[in-house]
Amino acid sequence: MLSWQVGAVKITRILELEATGGTRFILPQASPEAVREIGWLAPHFADEAGKLKMSIHALVVETPGARIVVDTCIGNDKQRDIPTWSGLQTRFLEDLAAAGYPRESIDVVLCTHLHVDHVGWNTMLVDGRWVPTFPNARYLLARTEFDYWRAEEEAAQDLSRSPFHDSVRPVWEAGLVELVETTHQVCPEVALEPTLGHTPGHVSVRIRSGGPKGVEDALITGDFIHHPCQLTHPEWDTPADYDGAASTETRRRMFGELAGTETLVIGTHFSAPTAGHVVADGAVWRLVV
Repeated sequence: MLSWQVGAVKITRILELEATGGTRFILPQASPEAVREIGWLAPHFADEAGKLKMSIHALVVETPGARIVVDTCIGNDKQRDIPTWSGLQTRFLEDLAAAGYPRESIDVVLCTHLHVDHVGWNTMLVDGRWVPTFPNARYLLARTEFDYWRAEEEAAQDLSRSPFHDSVRPVWEAGLVELVETTHQVCPEVALEPTLGHTPGHVSVRIRSGGPKGVEDALITGDFIHHPCQLTHPEWDTPADYDGAASTETRRRMFGELAGTETLVIGTHFSAPTAGHVVADGAVWRLVV
């Protein structure tokens, strides 16, 4: 189980799924030939054959005053369009508790956006009903993101595989959702940062906290970047992007701002070691772990 200390804040990765290969539906440009040309990806982020390594995980951000879960993966028992994501039976909640974070102890749930692999454990199936997994938490969602997906759900003909219907609406109806701006300050150490393009209200999560080395800084990416290969190819967008041009622009802007800084970049879908620092690599960038 991976964890990082950022000043007084501890960040812990809770893994749900990991895979090598089978990711071309996310990044169709990342052919094995193209990936092998990016030598620094192996061995952590690609294998010798050029297959990408990726994971789906949540990140628990423990500050002096709050326990925050960032993104809640796919979830158990849910029917999804991607076969390997449908009807899961994982030990996610047991692993969360084993890390010291039983679900009742969580104060805040942050969803960087409302795609299927970021909202699943918002709810759990109990006696045939979807109920909030984290009953004592406030679920913070960007208002623009929520409004967009609520309108999409209202226009849909079939809700049987809708992540909004089974993973967002139940917590809304339970009165646990707080709609916030994309620049919302969650607590003294944690703030949202707009990184638009992948979805209309996509955010990343900025952590700043004082420690023995002074103020330390980290960024949880969400899906403005899916895989470190996009540091070398920021133009590689994904079919899941709401606005591919905007997502590319966001990547270039963020990589430029992060390059050469001490900011620890924690990738929402980066396989282990999951975090590193962005450095310039000619006209593009790479991740140093």
